[in-house]
Amino acid sequence: MENLRMLSTLGLMGAMRSLSSAYEAATGVRIDADFAPTLALLKRLRDGEAADLVILTREGLDEVIAEGHVLAGSAADLARSYVGIAVRAGQAHPDIGSEAALRRTLLAARSIAYSRLGASGVYFAQLIVRMGIAAEINAKATIVEQGFTAERLVSGEADLAVQQISELKQVSGIEVVGPIPHELQTPAVFSAGRMAGAKHAEAADRLLRYLASPEVVPVLRQSGLEP
Repeated sequence: MENLRMLSTLGLMGAMRSLSSAYEAATGVRIDADFAPTLALLKRLRDGEAADLVILTREGLDEVIAEGHVLAGSAADLARSYVGIAVRAGQAHPDIGSEAALRRTLLAARSIAYSRLGASGVYFAQLIVRMGIAAEINAKATIVEQGFTAERLVSGEADLAVQQISELKQVSGIEVVGPIPHELQTPAVFSAGRMAGAKHAEAADRLLRYLASPEVVPVLRQSGLEP
């Protein structure tokens, strides 16, 4: 059985777990996937880690294409992702429907979990600066180095978690309240590309075409992503 090594941003973890077994059954190609935040993956790629295929934010992919790690002609946009807010299952859902409501909800929270290395964490850090509440929020924030912020809801460390909706949905025992108002965010676009040094170039190209096909749209939607 052919083994494809893939490095992927956490945002596609749910979708890829659903798709991998079906793909393996249909093609006989096993996807050996490793999931981490985009910034962590960029560092690993620059340090020379080998893979056949990568899925990053579009900005991250463009950087490694410019550096020659990924082939320019292979890039394919797969999904759009919005940042959302979650609470522990059974908790009341706060109002986050407008900028004013979101500000009140964030300020009222005991602690907010957000990520340091993920695209959502970078965005949220900028958002609270723009809203003029960064000092108050960061004084009580639960900063997650890597992984899923919603786990801090289950452990009781935080009462709100901020991350890509597709990442929030990876944690059981939580409920997604909804996206941060769309006018306050620029959705992250997740894109795939073939590594310049791919050992299994043809198989990587086939998987890329499959991931960018209409066939996977329902799985993307189910995991909280927009095609």
